[in-house]
Amino acid sequence: MYQLYIKRQIITIDGGSYTPDIFRSKGIPAFALKSDFHYSLYLFLKEWFSRSPLIRVQTSGSTGIPKEMMVEKERMMRSAELTCSFLGLKEGNKALLCMSLDYIAGKMMVVRALIAGLDLYPVTPSGNPLRDTKVTFGFAAMIPMQVYNSLDSDKERKKLEKIKNLIIGGGAIDSRLEEKLKFFPNNVYSTYGMTETLSHIALRRLNGESVSGSYIPFPSVALSLSDDNTLIIDAPLVTSEKLYTNDIAEIDEDGSFRITGRKDNVINSGGIKIQIEEVEKLLKPLINSSFAVTSLPDPKFGEALILAVEEDVDPEIFKDIQPAYYIPKKIIKVDKIPLTETGKISRVELKKLVSEL
Repeated sequence: MYQLYIKRQIITIDGGSYTPDIFRSKGIPAFALKSDFHYSLYLFLKEWFSRSPLIRVQTSGSTGIPKEMMVEKERMMRSAELTCSFLGLKEGNKALLCMSLDYIAGKMMVVRALIAGLDLYPVTPSGNPLRDTKVTFGFAAMIPMQVYNSLDSDKERKKLEKIKNLIIGGGAIDSRLEEKLKFFPNNVYSTYGMTETLSHIALRRLNGESVSGSYIPFPSVALSLSDDNTLIIDAPLVTSEKLYTNDIAEIDEDGSFRITGRKDNVINSGGIKIQIEEVEKLLKPLINSSFAVTSLPDPKFGEALILAVEEDVDPEIFKDIQPAYYIPKKIIKVDKIPLTETGKISRVELKKLVSEL
């Protein structure tokens, strides 16, 4: 569908178009001097337009140590085509780039701009990417924190509502955030994917008549479950092998699916397996500050359920929680819940932090 753009390989940035030769020369284009983030975009494009068919990407590190991978540019372009086709993105549409180019989400925004001929507007990643923008965007990708912060400002909220196609990824979307987006006039989607799938392979509509609690995979993607009910992804356009994830899922007859937790986020306390995400969902209405659930070794239970929270909470608020084993065995106050650069809870750093405290 987008072969014209693949062959041409012209990138448009802040209204100016640039050919591959510019990034293969020794000179630095003017846009690269606008900010450090613009310069990082220049470095990515320099690598993209190199003769190598591969490019480096890095995992987010939410469940472990970040690792570097080499992936095929051709597969990244195929992934971009899937998104551009689904959303109906067209040449000249203005696209907001406000996610770090260290990770796949930011890199894929650039590749989508290449594929569909989008006009890319880089904004240094922050919690409020729309604060100083003066452009109405046809497409943007954000993490939940950026969307949440934008809703706190009337000015930024109006800008958010004007983004024709908004995709939100990089972490779970809180039910309260979903409720705030439910009646937005634009197209808002939650994404499901990972570095290994070169961004998302499924979308879930958060508003409008097609609002859903389930993700709809792209037509070229086949899904199944392992014996442990973890999701197996067969996406031949973006990866050569089946991916065996740690995401516990439920697949409906129509092929849509829901993620209920992660296999590596299970706490075995006294022989009872507790899914961290289920506990956090249950505690969410009771706690006003940022928090996360983890575990520590326990001589009696093997593992004890631990609540890390940024502000003091009264243990009495948990007394009526059912089942009772969802009640934290200990509450530990922390200065800050550790997050990855993509806004996810860093489970490894969290466990290390509460161990030290």
